[in-house]
Amino acid sequence: MIVIKGAGDLASGVAVRLTHCGYQIVMTDLPHPTSIRRTVCFSDAILKGAFTVEDVTAESANTIDEIETIHKKGHIAVLADPKAACIPVLRPEVVVDAILAKRNCGTSIHDAPVVIALGPGFTAGTDCHAVIETMRGHDLGRVILNGPAEPNTGIPGNISGFTTERVLRAPKDGTFTEMHHIGDMVTKGEAVAEVDGEPILAPLSGVIRGLLPTGTPVYKGMKSGDIDPRSVLEHCYTVSDKARAIGGGVLEAILMLQRRNKHV
Repeated sequence: MIVIKGAGDLASGVAVRLTHCGYQIVMTDLPHPTSIRRTVCFSDAILKGAFTVEDVTAESANTIDEIETIHKKGHIAVLADPKAACIPVLRPEVVVDAILAKRNCGTSIHDAPVVIALGPGFTAGTDCHAVIETMRGHDLGRVILNGPAEPNTGIPGNISGFTTERVLRAPKDGTFTEMHHIGDMVTKGEAVAEVDGEPILAPLSGVIRGLLPTGTPVYKGMKSGDIDPRSVLEHCYTVSDKARAIGGGVLEAILMLQRRNKHV
């Protein structure tokens, strides 16, 4: 069994790849998830009871006892368990920290025989057994067995020449309201959403690939949406190239570390 902390888009891409390889997956997230790319996030199972990404389905587990029944269906179990209190109870073979908080929020190298973390904020050999590089570029998906990933730059990955321009952010503290939906095509300057009456304008033309749901409490500067200038509708509903690469890195790390453990 593998426990994945976080059920956002990168975590979900990892879960899809591991499920295809026959692993039983448990994911944890907030009771009210704040995932942006909701159409490819298993966190939505917490709100909807079940959610499918590509050909893999996740179901919400209200208790740990429900996990076995969900796994017997070949599905992923998702728990509203932000502190991952299930880990010492389930005693999984592998823990993957895929929260992407850019810092360690409580993961320990002692949580499981194999502990893997995604991106900056972790040091392999100290916080976990392996870190997976999440920065776009030559090393994306690389398994790091000693040391940290590349530090967080605060700049989103470059897509068609756009970086920070792709991201929608809340203009103030308040309640988020959608004016468009994921999959809608918008033009630069068009109102995409609002926070208590103050509009959030599209900084460029493209397809809305991610957007918070109406009613989400936000703070000023909080990431609230994502516009993809490539304008390919299918990209809104399928695992991204980045998530697939990271998922491959996680699989490689699991197999490497489990083999190493057998020889210790």
